[in-house]
Amino acid sequence: METRELTVVAGSFVVFQVLFSYASPLLSAVITPGYGRLPATKLTEWNSRMVSTVHALVVGLFCLYILCFDDAVNADPVWGDPSLVKLNVAITCGYLLYDLVLLACNWSTMGDSFFVCHHLAALYAYGYVLTRGVLPYFANFRLISELSTPFVNQRWFFEALKYPRSDWLVVSNGVAMAVVFFVVRIVVMPPYWASVFATFGTPAFARLGLAVQVAWITSCVALDILNTVWMYKIARGCYKVMKGAVGRGGAKKREAAPASPDKTTHANNHTD
Repeated sequence: METRELTVVAGSFVVFQVLFSYASPLLSAVITPGYGRLPATKLTEWNSRMVSTVHALVVGLFCLYILCFDDAVNADPVWGDPSLVKLNVAITCGYLLYDLVLLACNWSTMGDSFFVCHHLAALYAYGYVLTRGVLPYFANFRLISELSTPFVNQRWFFEALKYPRSDWLVVSNGVAMAVVFFVVRIVVMPPYWASVFATFGTPAFARLGLAVQVAWITSCVALDILNTVWMYKIARGCYKVMKGAVGRGGAKKREAAPASPDKTTHANNHTD
């Protein structure tokens, strides 16, 4: 790994730690008064998700830029010039290391084995990108999935602030989260794997060596399994929220509607 990548990984780790410890508490207190009323355990997760959103936006948008404008990587997805991709991957590796440390320090309240598996699989694969500069297109393509993270985090923010699930902001974000997650993590699977299979049997693929080939394929399979599990959970949650919103809307209409004449009870005011 070159000095530039090591510096970016270390710098990314430090920057995200500073965002978690100082920037997020200050900004969150200004953005919403509800932040100060949260219990300590939720404050930790709130700040963690704020940092997660910042990372997702930086890396996700950088990923789209590379996919659109980095001709060298797009022309040779296995051995193309990885300079910009390595920069983006180094930022992500710094974030993943920061997040693993945070999870370890707060395991009783934030521990999640799925996230640990996700982070370790990503670090395992990205390590080869940083040290050998291989598979730049595929490494960068995986980062497009980060664009769904802000919606996932916003859903948690709404729950922490006790927004009702029928609120239009919650429902809108839930639908957007499910759609974006599906597009950037599920819909992209067939074209991604088609590109992977297209490299099989080529000289470029053979040059990778068995260790890189195994790291590449196994990590991608693991990440896609996790994404599929998460998509299932998100789809179920989105369905419940939308169903509840529709049900409550129908109940309100029935309550507001006047009673029909044949079902109205009339009091008898006559005395015999």
